[in-house]
Amino acid sequence: MTQPPQGVRRSYGVKAAPYGFLLPAAVLFALFFALPIGYAIWLSLHKIEIKGLGLGKGARSEVWAGLENYTSALTDSELAASGLRILGYGAVVVPVMLGLALFFALLLDTERVRARSFSRLAIFLPYAVPGVIAALLWGFLYLPDVSPFFYVLDALGLPQPDLMDGTPLYLAMANIAVWGGTGFNMIVIYTALRSLPAEVYEAAKLDGCSEFQIALRVKIPMVVPSLVLTFFFSIIATLQVFNEPTTLRPLTNGIPTTWSPLMKVYNDAFTGGNIHAASATAVVLALATFVLSFALLRISNRRTTQGATR
Repeated sequence: MTQPPQGVRRSYGVKAAPYGFLLPAAVLFALFFALPIGYAIWLSLHKIEIKGLGLGKGARSEVWAGLENYTSALTDSELAASGLRILGYGAVVVPVMLGLALFFALLLDTERVRARSFSRLAIFLPYAVPGVIAALLWGFLYLPDVSPFFYVLDALGLPQPDLMDGTPLYLAMANIAVWGGTGFNMIVIYTALRSLPAEVYEAAKLDGCSEFQIALRVKIPMVVPSLVLTFFFSIIATLQVFNEPTTLRPLTNGIPTTWSPLMKVYNDAFTGGNIHAASATAVVLALATFVLSFALLRISNRRTTQGATR
């Protein structure tokens, strides 16, 4: 049997090299992403059937349920209530966090700012704090008995708001998310600002634009793609909020076990023991996140295309 020429073997090796580099990532993707998603979908289409008193071998069996779990999830009032709470939470977090990130990025990008490296690190540093630790830190600052802020308010004779119940609870948890996420979004926007050509700024200055006018008419329009990217990240993170309410829950009676959709999934799976219903709810949340992200991306691309044609 004749061997292929050396040049042909070398050509095969060159063509196969990219696939060799991609193989580890593909294996990890299949094991830790695709396979769990497939298993969750499989669980969501089954349920546990109990025969008799549920005692003895074979009394509990896993049977096909079809779309029964999905119907229960879509008609669950607790899931709907948790979704509404997340919408209210996101309506506070996303605009404030992105507004602060854009403000800090523009501020750091000005020529007159001093200690730029220190300021950038100080703003980004809260993002490096794990979410559970951040929630515990702020949770104790919210408690009247241990918080130094409440001590100062009491010494000044000012009213002490209850931040762990009712509407102020949304603001308290939103503050934790804003404190932790502003730095990351600021870095993304600031990096986009630093990549803009200096000739654009010089031309604007020659036309007599002030720093404020340059920021409003030049910088912000040119970093819109970065703003859209951070907006998508913020929306997805808001839909997946879990650490803050779960960590603050032992400190107050105002947070139920199903405060957020992910808390509802966790409660159904590990407290209620119904992992099949929890899997269906998780799949519904994943589809809702995908549809929302896809719709927002299409709207953003359409506006960008319309702006480019003009």
